[in-house]
Amino acid sequence: MTGYLFLAILALSLIAFYVGRSTAGRFVAAHGAEVHSRPIYHGAFAAVWVGLPALVLVVFWLLFQDGVIDRLLIASLPESMKQGASPSQLSLYLSEIKNVASGRIFTEPSPEISAAAERYQRWQAIAQWAMVVVALSVSALALYMARTRMAPQFRARQNFERALDIVMILSAAVAIIVTLGIIVSLTYEAIQFFRLVPPHEFFFGLNWEPQIPIREDQVAGTGAFGAVPVFTGTLLIAAIALLVAIPVGLFSAIYLVEFADERVRGIIKPVLEILAGVPTVVYGFFAVLTVAPAIRQAGGMMGIAISPNSALAAGGVMGIMIIPFISSLSDDALRAVPQSMRDGSFAMGATKAETVTRVLLPAALPGIVGGILLAASRAIGETMIVVMAAGLTATLTANPLEGVTTVTVQIVTLLIGDTAFDNPKTLSAFALGLVLFVVTLCLNVLALRIVRRYREKYE
Repeated sequence: MTGYLFLAILALSLIAFYVGRSTAGRFVAAHGAEVHSRPIYHGAFAAVWVGLPALVLVVFWLLFQDGVIDRLLIASLPESMKQGASPSQLSLYLSEIKNVASGRIFTEPSPEISAAAERYQRWQAIAQWAMVVVALSVSALALYMARTRMAPQFRARQNFERALDIVMILSAAVAIIVTLGIIVSLTYEAIQFFRLVPPHEFFFGLNWEPQIPIREDQVAGTGAFGAVPVFTGTLLIAAIALLVAIPVGLFSAIYLVEFADERVRGIIKPVLEILAGVPTVVYGFFAVLTVAPAIRQAGGMMGIAISPNSALAAGGVMGIMIIPFISSLSDDALRAVPQSMRDGSFAMGATKAETVTRVLLPAALPGIVGGILLAASRAIGETMIVVMAAGLTATLTANPLEGVTTVTVQIVTLLIGDTAFDNPKTLSAFALGLVLFVVTLCLNVLALRIVRRYREKYE
């Protein structure tokens, strides 16, 4: 129903645009040059006035609808079910109610759960229809108000541009709020984790075995949360990827900019760009089925024992994946260097190779470093290739021929399935996520500092 509602709002916006433009057209026919704004601005003003408030209303309605209904469901449960129930138990009640309401019934539910599921379905339908009625009413009222405001001297262009300014400000605010929400959620859950596990154990411990007993009757390890093997595995695979991607990406960019003709450039550059569009799961299959067996076979011929899931296979394929990031940004940075710098170098008697190494590369260094750091962030945050090619065991080693794991792989592993965020095993995923976020932020800050330093030097 939500999709049809968006289509209805779009249709009303188009109708408002037609009404506004037609009304302004009559003003032009009656008053001529005395009309302040062109008819298209009257139509755009009416369309924005009709569509924007309704869209904002629907978005906020959808954001808060489920939370309100969940609270009503909890409040409607019998006291015998709520008395002494923990938040986790109440969450399980809600999950069971929603499963029953959607038809996913594995065992016969209790009468209380069945009744709550019926209420849930009824309240969901009421909320959906109420959203439709309110949104369409707001659109109709906005269309009437926009029509009454129109006059020959109405400043439709200024009002339309002001509305666009508001949209852009709201978009920027949404981006900031989402970022703050991510930081707050990660920090809060990480604090809960560090209340259960000492920070020094997490940051300096050498053993990562987060398998702890979830139930009293479950047999499992006592749990060890030393994340150093996870961090070293992440850095090892990222370093291998960068060792593969930086030379290939940078040399290909130099060749395409300074040595290749337009015909060769028109063939090679699109081929490099294709690598950025290949799904990561395809790279994972390539690493597992082709690269890893080839590395093991080569190691066997030389008498070297290589793990079936090695950091070298995962890092090498990941390096191939991030080549376009370095190549494209380095290409743009090199092409942005003024031709006068090349001409001055040639006039001083420098060769083409000397011009590239002593003039172009230093001048284009901000863009090149930005591409490398972007590729590093991509390598550190990659998951699928490492899951398929590197393994899940946290091993503290610097040997690229052994299997290691990464931060992203452990986050995925810890959060698979129905989990309750009330034990160190699941909460450790948020601590790992917070570390990953901080590392990415530091890379971005470092990139900005390098760009500012060299931009002041060469501009």
